[in-house]
Amino acid sequence: MRFNRNVAELTRILRNSGLILLLVTFVSWPAGVWGAGSQEKIKFRWAFGALQQSETELKLEAIGSNSVLKTGDQLKMMVELETDCFVYVVHHSSQNDIKLLFPYTLKQLATDYQQQRKYYIPEGDRWFELDPHVGRETFYLLGSRQRLEGLERLFDQSENADPSRKAELSRQILDEIRIFKREHRELAAAAERPETIGGAVRGFEKAQGMNRPDVAVIAGEISAPGFVVRTFTIDHQ
Repeated sequence: MRFNRNVAELTRILRNSGLILLLVTFVSWPAGVWGAGSQEKIKFRWAFGALQQSETELKLEAIGSNSVLKTGDQLKMMVELETDCFVYVVHHSSQNDIKLLFPYTLKQLATDYQQQRKYYIPEGDRWFELDPHVGRETFYLLGSRQRLEGLERLFDQSENADPSRKAELSRQILDEIRIFKREHRELAAAAERPETIGGAVRGFEKAQGMNRPDVAVIAGEISAPGFVVRTFTIDHQ
């Protein structure tokens, strides 16, 4: 082949130059090695639960298509990384406010982002409590092998933006999520479908208290070739 003859000629020219070892190493590199790891699966555990008060006790249920929530019910999430990946939890409120719930801050990705550690949302023993307002809330769960630098940059801008710019930045963040979903749909473990549940999360009130169950007990494993997205839409009824 012409390629092999060219390599041989170049090898002869460089034989005495001290670069022959580098050349041979490059030419004989196994096919596809530069993309090695790009198709490795991301894997993490995820829990999204609601704590509901029955007549006699508090009951923890996984958020699902048949869930019905009411004012006063409480929500909590948990993320536990199992492979080298990046997970983001984004909340889009009924009033078009966008908030990054996880990581807690973007600086956390460089200082406190470990595998085999449970990260609760909100942190500690706090829970989100559903307030009296009605409305539609959307949560996006995004997982990727690489950091979503464009999304991070928009959140960083939004955090310090004037109120007059926040609506536009919110739109850009949603567009970024939609583009990301569309470009990586073929890598998803399954076709994405919005999951609708009952409830309201309009003004997040932080609930405190002891003797609440650990939401991690309802966690399930999420695995995908390189990308995953889940959408949870919550309506107050």
